[in-house]
Amino acid sequence: MKLTGERPMEGSTPDSLLALHDAGYREVIARLGDGIVVDVGCGVGDETARLDGPGRTVLGVDYDSATAVGAAAEHGPGGARGTSVLFAAMDGARLGLRSGSVDWLCSSHIIEHFTGPEAHVAEIARVLSPGGTAFVITPNAPADFENPFHVYLFEPEQLRSLLRLFFEEVEILGLEGSDELKADFAARRRSGERILKLDVFDLRHKMPRRWYVWSYERALPVVYRVLGNQASGVGSGLDHSHFTVTTDITPSTPVLFAVARSPRR
Repeated sequence: MKLTGERPMEGSTPDSLLALHDAGYREVIARLGDGIVVDVGCGVGDETARLDGPGRTVLGVDYDSATAVGAAAEHGPGGARGTSVLFAAMDGARLGLRSGSVDWLCSSHIIEHFTGPEAHVAEIARVLSPGGTAFVITPNAPADFENPFHVYLFEPEQLRSLLRLFFEEVEILGLEGSDELKADFAARRRSGERILKLDVFDLRHKMPRRWYVWSYERALPVVYRVLGNQASGVGSGLDHSHFTVTTDITPSTPVLFAVARSPRR
């Protein structure tokens, strides 16, 4: 699997970012009940496999068919680390699922990738049952660092406003980082800002976005190798325990965790 900076990969992605994803799924699992569970944007399936459990049918979907096939080979029935989780390729704005057929849906770090995020939320609401619940996890806009894959970032009230268009009940929480976690984020931000200063003419924002994404995908592995594990945050020991749930969301809170219940019909 190619390192792009968007699919968490053990041994390549900084520990703090792996912890960020782990903490989000930890909170989803704590709130899950029985029924049909869909994980939109499942990636390589490591986190999706954690949703498996008695009384649940879990489906992981990803827009990239090769990624979905790889996730199934690793985590699907008969896979290397086989579970009962199923995987399929689907667009997060056009899910191939019957309306009202899903009890629980997780959208983890996906909504920020849509130029029209309302289409993604509308589709989430469509496939959920009348009593269904969605979990939407996304970076908190003021705390996010420049990333060409992130095209639509949210502050808490913006996320609440969008979700309220499609759901009766919306709760916005934050995943707050420990001092050690925030220090790691700050150090990597400083490293990133030093690298971005090399673009003295701001060419990355003047070129077509697809060119910027192409350059980013190829430059990131090189940057990680040059920085080494210590500077890139691999092997830091940071894990999901460095994140806690909070109702007191500040500009430095790394992640928003939304719980949306009862889709509007």
